[in-house]
Amino acid sequence: MISYVWTGLMVIACVTAVCQGRTEALAAAVTDGAADAVTLCLTMIGLLGLWSGVMELMEQAGITRGITKLMMPILSGLFPSANHSAKQYIASNITANLLGLSNAATPFGLLAAEEMHRTQGDSDELLRFLVLNTTSIQLIPTTVAAVRAALGAKNPFDIMPAVWGASAVSVTAGLLSSVLLSKVMRWGKQR
Repeated sequence: MISYVWTGLMVIACVTAVCQGRTEALAAAVTDGAADAVTLCLTMIGLLGLWSGVMELMEQAGITRGITKLMMPILSGLFPSANHSAKQYIASNITANLLGLSNAATPFGLLAAEEMHRTQGDSDELLRFLVLNTTSIQLIPTTVAAVRAALGAKNPFDIMPAVWGASAVSVTAGLLSSVLLSKVMRWGKQR
């Protein structure tokens, strides 16, 4: 569906440029946009590569295991039926999200969801994990900082307090909504 939307927008832009006699401006915008996209990708690759390397070092040094142990009481409260393997994947997913590494968090999230689905089916806990993963609390907004750096921000990490606040609110709202809706659905089935 989205491909139709993008195709439609491109056709409208081309037709509008031809009708207004601004094909040179359209060609310049396409060229500049392509160059900006490559610059943005290279900047993001560098920063994401750095933090993915940090995540790998943390994994090899046992730091993620320590973080997992610290998170276990919280994870046991949020996901009481999840087995230890699923909780380890969830902890790794949360750790990567804390560092703003959504690309590194995705494989852990998929493994956690697969393990939870295998052992619990389509459970409320699996949906709660998906909400937690989607809202992803971040301490270091790596991806956003990379985009800001590529666009010339002098201090790309100066948004951290706003990110912390927005992350805390979104995670809290998402988890509360998940728990509330789960209870409402259970109540509706009992009637």
